Amino acid sequence: MNYRRQPNRPAEMTKPSSTFPPSQEQKTVPSSDGITTAESEERSPPYASSVMRFLESIGISDPKVENYSSKDFYSVLLCNHLKTHTVQRGHVTCFTTVKPPIINFFGGLHGGVVAAIAERVAVATARTVVGEDKDIFLGELAMSYLSSATINAELIVDGSVIRSGRNITLIAIEFKMRTTGELVYSCRATFYNSPIARL
Repeated sequence: MNYRRQPNRPAEMTKPSSTFPPSQEQKTVPSSDGITTAESEERSPPYASSVMRFLESIGISDPKVENYSSKDFYSVLLCNHLKTHTVQRGHVTCFTTVKPPIINFFGGLHGGVVAAIAERVAVATARTVVGEDKDIFLGELAMSYLSSATINAELIVDGSVIRSGRNITLIAIEFKMRTTGELVYSCRATFYNSPIARL
C-alpha cells in the first residue's frame, strides 16, 4: 500500500480538540438532580432551507399526511391499487394502475411501491404451494427496475413458483404493461419454510 503524505495535511495525527466547530455551541443544562451537564446545540446547515423547499414541493407539508399514519395504512394503500385476476396452484396474476398516491417525484411508479407489491404477490404465490401448517419468511427480495411505468399506466403483475421444496420456495414476479406486454420490473423472492411450533 502507498502511504505517501497527502498535500496540505499534517504528517501525524493531532490530538482531538476540546473546542466545538462553528456550527455547534456548547451550553450547560442543569438537571433535576442538580448536576450540570454539557449539551451541544446544532445550527441548521446552509443547505437546510433548500432541502425543506424540496420536501414541501413533493407534499411533505400536505395536511393529509397525518391520515397516512393510521394503523395498517400501508395495507389499505396497496390493496386499493392491487386487484386480483387469477389464483392457481403456483401462479397468481394481479392488475395495478399507477395513480398519484403511489408515484414518485418524477411521475413514475415509486420503487418502494413496486417492491411492496412484489412482496405481496410473492407471498400470495408462495401460499398456493406451501400449506398453512408452515410459516414462511422472506429471506431475499431482488428487484430489477428495467423501465418506468408512468401515471395511469396499467400493469399486469404475474407471480409464479420457480421451485418449492421442503425448506425453500423461490418465486418470480414480473410487472408488464397491460397494453404492450413490455416487461418493466422483475423480482425474485426467496422464502424459508418452517413448521409452526406447537406448544
